[in-house]
Amino acid sequence: MAAVDLGSNSFQVLVATYSQGQLKVVDRIREMVRLAAGLDDNQCLDTASQERALDCLARFGERLRDIPPERVRAVGTNTLRKARDPAEFMAQAEERLGHSIDVISGIEEARLIYVGVSRTLPELQGNQLIVDIGGGSTELAGGTGYHPNTLESLYMGCVGVSRKFFPGGKISARRFRKARTAASLELRSVADRYRQIHWDRIAGASGTARAAANVLAELGWIDRSITLESLEQLADLMVEQGHVEKLELPGLSAQRAPVFPGGVAILLEVMAELRVEDLAVTQGSLREGILYDLVGRSSEEDSRLRTVRAMAERYHVNQDQADRVEQTALLLFEQLADDWKLRQPATRQLLAWAARLHEIGLDIAHSHYHHHGAYLLEHSDMPGFHRDEQKILAGVVAGHRRKFATDYIEDVAPKGERKMATRLAIILRLAVLFNRNHIHELPDSLQVSAGGRTISLCLADEWLQANPLTLADLQLETTNMSHGGYELDLVSPDAD
Repeated sequence: MAAVDLGSNSFQVLVATYSQGQLKVVDRIREMVRLAAGLDDNQCLDTASQERALDCLARFGERLRDIPPERVRAVGTNTLRKARDPAEFMAQAEERLGHSIDVISGIEEARLIYVGVSRTLPELQGNQLIVDIGGGSTELAGGTGYHPNTLESLYMGCVGVSRKFFPGGKISARRFRKARTAASLELRSVADRYRQIHWDRIAGASGTARAAANVLAELGWIDRSITLESLEQLADLMVEQGHVEKLELPGLSAQRAPVFPGGVAILLEVMAELRVEDLAVTQGSLREGILYDLVGRSSEEDSRLRTVRAMAERYHVNQDQADRVEQTALLLFEQLADDWKLRQPATRQLLAWAARLHEIGLDIAHSHYHHHGAYLLEHSDMPGFHRDEQKILAGVVAGHRRKFATDYIEDVAPKGERKMATRLAIILRLAVLFNRNHIHELPDSLQVSAGGRTISLCLADEWLQANPLTLADLQLETTNMSHGGYELDLVSPDAD
């Protein structure tokens, strides 16, 4: 299996095998791309950073060429979250890499970091907190055992802070104070929540924490864990040396040096604000989390399935009705999947999850509940789901009743997935229609087929006469479908 982490500072690949519940590393590749440094004031990626990224992804693509696509997952983090209108760049990036790229939320990034780190540290039954200072964001991930429960993503990272407060590489006491003040202000909104929890273990993950630990150990100022006192000493030493090009810090790589001051400033304030006395350092990271999550997707441990169940419970979904609609939707899907070319990975799952969650908006209000549900699916933190999956679910749920919301689907769904989302919405519309009376009694002769934008629904005349409300709904649905550019034909099995 392989995990690709498109971070704001570096791009990394982890190739591993999975056996006996553990990952065995086969290969690691890491390149400093500094994507965050290429964002201009309008949050657009400059040409140089795009070229660095694409060249790197071409090399990664060669390494991943022989690994089955279903065993590879690539994720983009803070910089790709922030980048304005990155569609053209993302298309080129996926072409170079040879795999799709999921841009994940900050909370999802924190969850995956926790999953990866908790699996690589000695097992602990108590509470543990993972601190990950990346190039564009800082994640705080708390939990118990292997289960995260207190997640936060903050808009500060070593690249951004270094660019803003240490421009040109100059390091001074005044610049350090400003950087630390900015980090402190960012932390204050969440610090109290983390201080109230007793943490049995606090660990730092990824580049900044590891680099700081290496330097402090080489200087002889710590044995293993980072202390606030030793980090203060390190900041003073960096101020004395005055510039990133003049840093003489044993254990610090030349590639890490330009963003090290910003990372140290953030780490100092994380430890100060959260009152951390000792910070252990771990080798686990987001990449391990991606792989363990990938393993879970092939089992009942799929985090997305847990998220769907949790959302259904939170918004008091009628589980019996959700079951009925899901069964009907999947029955129709199997008849239409080949006609509509819906056999892509996860498409069937997306329909099933949309069916299970199509009524979550009812917990807000019955009027326009499909719009309320779509808003929740688009904007909620949904562990395990990447941003595009949430948008597809939102589009399907928005389009499942009343006026066919094709405009919304066009606006929210990713460009290459709009046709698929529209067709899943049609299937869900029919599944909900056939279960309006909340009784799962489908006609024996129910058959459906499609040719392009025409759907042929085969139902016996006797059944339609015995179910006049459903007949009226189907007749209304032919009008709704036509407004969305589709044609619904009712066909009798007795017709020639």
